[in-house]
Amino acid sequence: QVQVVESGGGLVQAGGSLELSCKASGSIFRLNLVRWYRQATGKSRVMIVSITDGGTTNYVDAVKGRFTISSDNAKNTVYLQMSNLKPEDTATYYCFAEGYYTDSNNPGLQSFGSWGRGTQVTVSS
Repeated sequence: QVQVVESGGGLVQAGGSLELSCKASGSIFRLNLVRWYRQATGKSRVMIVSITDGGTTNYVDAVKGRFTISSDNAKNTVYLQMSNLKPEDTATYYCFAEGYYTDSNNPGLQSFGSWGRGTQVTVSS
């Protein structure tokens, strides 16, 4: 009932910028928490930044000061502005969204936690 789709990836030179989007669709009542992860080739998926519905953010040191997460609650969309990109930022970027949705077949709110399929970011040196 809930789909999460990332977009905005691409190829950029070192020092450049990209903005990723994570959009959740369906009968969403509220997004509670959205996390961005990335996975480089041959490495584990790691969380890099998160944002709560109240706007509290958390960044890992590797991206602090270069990446900025923001949200548009009305659009159920979270953005990741990435600046001063480095070759080591090359990875597939995934969004994980948690929240509640409504289901016409079930009373009350239903919780969800959904992954997107990822978007590739490649930073050339």
